[in-house]
Amino acid sequence: MDPSTDALKRIVQTPVSSAADALTVLGAIVDALPPTDGIHCFSRLYQVVTDEVRRSLGQSTFHDPAFMDRLDANFANLYFDSIKLFLDGSPDAPRAWYPLFAARSEPRAALQFAFAGMNAHINRDLPVALVKTYEASGIELSRTTPEYADYCAINPLLAQVETRIKAEFLTGPIADVDHVFGKVDDLIANFSIVEARAGAWSQGETFWALRNNQAVYATLLDSLDGLVGFASRGLLIAV
Repeated sequence: MDPSTDALKRIVQTPVSSAADALTVLGAIVDALPPTDGIHCFSRLYQVVTDEVRRSLGQSTFHDPAFMDRLDANFANLYFDSIKLFLDGSPDAPRAWYPLFAARSEPRAALQFAFAGMNAHINRDLPVALVKTYEASGIELSRTTPEYADYCAINPLLAQVETRIKAEFLTGPIADVDHVFGKVDDLIANFSIVEARAGAWSQGETFWALRNNQAVYATLLDSLDGLVGFASRGLLIAV
C-alpha cells in the first residue's frame, strides 16, 4: 500500500460529530493526497462547501443550527465510511462511490472527480443522512418542519460555492491536469448541486416512509446505489 493510501485509512477511522470535525478530516485528506488524486479533488470541493456551511450555522437565519450540524456530521461520516470500506475491500462498500474510488489515479480532470463525488454523496448518501438525523432527533421528516426550511436556506450558498469551485478547478493550481476545459465543462454542465439536493430530499421522504420495513428499505437503497454509480461513470468518462 502506498503511503498516501495508508495515511488515508488512518484519517477516516474515527467518526466525526460536528461540521467542524468533518472539516478537520477533510483538510487532512486534502493534505495527505496529491492534487491529481480523485479523492483529493472531491474532498477539496467538499472542504469548501463544509467550511461555508459551518460559517453559516452561526447566523440567525437558521431555525435549528444544532440539527444542521448533526446532519452535516452524519452526512460526512457516510463519505468517510465509504472510503474506509472501499480501501478495506469490503463487499459492503457502496457501489455509488465505486467509479470515483476506482478511477482516482487515472488521468481525469479534477472537475470530473469533484462532481462525480458530489453526485455520489448527494444522490446516495444525503437521503440516508436525512433519515438518520430526523429519526435521532425525534422529528418527523416533513416539508412543514423548520429543519426543512433550513435545508432549503443553504441552497443559495451552495450555488455560489458551485460556481466558485468550478473557477478554482479550471484556473487554479490543479488545472494543470485539466487539459480539456471545454469538454469537461460540457460534461458536467447539467449537474446542479441544488437540484441534486431537491432530489435527495424526495428520496429521503421515500426512505422515511419505508424505514420500518428494513427489507424494502435495503432493496431500494441497493437500487439507488447502482443508479448513482452509473451516473458517476458517465461523469468520469475519458474526454
